[in-house]
Amino acid sequence: MCGIAGVISFIDDMRAESENCAGMQRAMLRRGPDQRGIFLSEECAFVHTRLAVIDIEGGRQPMTFSDFTIVYNGELYNTQEIKKELESEFEFETTSDTEVVLKSYVKWGEKCVEKFNGIFAFAVYDRKQHRVFFARDRIGVKPLFYWESPDRKKLVFASEITALLEYPEIPHRIDEEGVAEIILTAPGRTPGCGVIKNIKEIRPGWCGFYNKNGLKIWEYWRLRAYELHETFEETAEHVRELLLDSIKRQLVSDVPVCTFLSGGLDSSLISSVTASEMKKQGKILDTFSIDYKDNEKYFQKSHFQPNSDPEYINIMSEYLGTNHHWTVVDTPELVEALDEAVEARGLPGMSDVDASLLIFCREIKKHGTVALSGECADEIFGGYPWYRDKDIRETDGFPWAQSTAYRKLFLNEKYSKLINAEEYIYNLYRNTADYAEKLPTDDSVNYRMREMTQLNFHWFMQTLLDRKDRMSMYSGLEVRVPFCDYRIAEYLYNVKWEYKDWQGREKGLLREAMKDWLPKEVLWRKKSPYPKTHNPSFLNAVTEKLKNIISEDTPLTELVNKSELQRLVNHETHIQWYGQLMNLPQTIAFFIQLDYWLKRFEIEF
Repeated sequence: MCGIAGVISFIDDMRAESENCAGMQRAMLRRGPDQRGIFLSEECAFVHTRLAVIDIEGGRQPMTFSDFTIVYNGELYNTQEIKKELESEFEFETTSDTEVVLKSYVKWGEKCVEKFNGIFAFAVYDRKQHRVFFARDRIGVKPLFYWESPDRKKLVFASEITALLEYPEIPHRIDEEGVAEIILTAPGRTPGCGVIKNIKEIRPGWCGFYNKNGLKIWEYWRLRAYELHETFEETAEHVRELLLDSIKRQLVSDVPVCTFLSGGLDSSLISSVTASEMKKQGKILDTFSIDYKDNEKYFQKSHFQPNSDPEYINIMSEYLGTNHHWTVVDTPELVEALDEAVEARGLPGMSDVDASLLIFCREIKKHGTVALSGECADEIFGGYPWYRDKDIRETDGFPWAQSTAYRKLFLNEKYSKLINAEEYIYNLYRNTADYAEKLPTDDSVNYRMREMTQLNFHWFMQTLLDRKDRMSMYSGLEVRVPFCDYRIAEYLYNVKWEYKDWQGREKGLLREAMKDWLPKEVLWRKKSPYPKTHNPSFLNAVTEKLKNIISEDTPLTELVNKSELQRLVNHETHIQWYGQLMNLPQTIAFFIQLDYWLKRFEIEF
């Protein structure tokens, strides 16, 4: 994995961009601590920072072949198949997937992305055609942000918003849309929106060209609806084959591979298959878990989190015979990491949910460079409570963020007049739901489930993928997500809900398909979300910190209603901010992060 950036203009000489490129490169060094490179030409300047995983010496970037130069961030999981197709036409000098991506573009042009199975964001400069091709992976695991000058004569791109903000021509400004994104949708973002004015993101499954006429982008992949006529047994077999193939493909690495292990279904399945594959090589898998000081003492059961993780983690570690590692986080460390998490994400985010993952990834990096994680199974297999609760499912709105009436109270007087909160959120919701492709033969349940899947794909899942990419790459850790194989997503989009909810259990299909890989206690464990601290010391600490912030002059109150912040720190309201992941402590911590972000990046209104 890597950090990529660049500046393109067909008017100005890009060979003069050396200093600006160096600034963007410094902003991304954590993404790629192993190697760095800059390519300068008259029309194009490319920047790269590398986390070396495959062909450590041969995969250096930017990489040039003939008239083409690439900067690439990602992993291609079908490298060998594509390479075999190309070998009759090209000689290969490395074993890196970067060279395969580059020569695939030389051979097939923009159609190359249709052949790739992987997670990626890349740019290829074509010197003869005077243009640059951009592409992002189908699911959106790897990021790619850009800014186009108002006159469309220059384009700046980067893996992270923070790198773009190092470019001197890009204003650090937010308008009403940016304010609406921060207060009404955060930590989610409207697809393609970079929050800061005129900063955008190439959407998952999109690609395009930039030339003297500006940027033209289009969608090359989306979830498509088709008739599927398989029995439950055939469906389970199909799921098993797809998942096993995805996990095994993602174990290819020239550096050590480990796994996250929460004791839940998804990470346990990945760990089980990985441990089995490593055992064949005479190796023992390293697994990693996170917990919080005194969590056992303060843990309280809830609808969303019926039991805590350690018991199930120990069962799995013993069952697989892994070399298990614990990271235990205490409140002071967690509060301190809130600011670092903003540095990593480039935006205020999921407060301690981000910060704890950042700390966790930092510890994992001490032992390995590549980790596999269970993100996105819930979105694809329908594991969240809002898929299964009929009332929530049928509510006309985002199922995880039905708090617009509460959120809008935080808009200060100026922005509350400019922004119609309900209309803004409902339009985003409706546009996404309507975008979901359906079939005339869909009954009411499956019709709605296609909408639910699309909503989760474009919103909730992207928030979690943002989190996983930024928090892990901040420590130079590559995290792979086998459930994000596009073949799994395509197939499951067309599996009927009756199968996904087999025997009335969340992810019943996945459990049945993979029942031979787990002990029964874990196989049938009720879903439990990413662990959070239950220690009241965290709520106390963030409350005091936000009290101190709003007692002084702060840009936060130029955006946020101060009286509502006062009610928040007095604990007068207890409304979920973002699904089960952000309650009162996380909401308070979110505004601490927002204050830090406004100051750190000198955001203007």
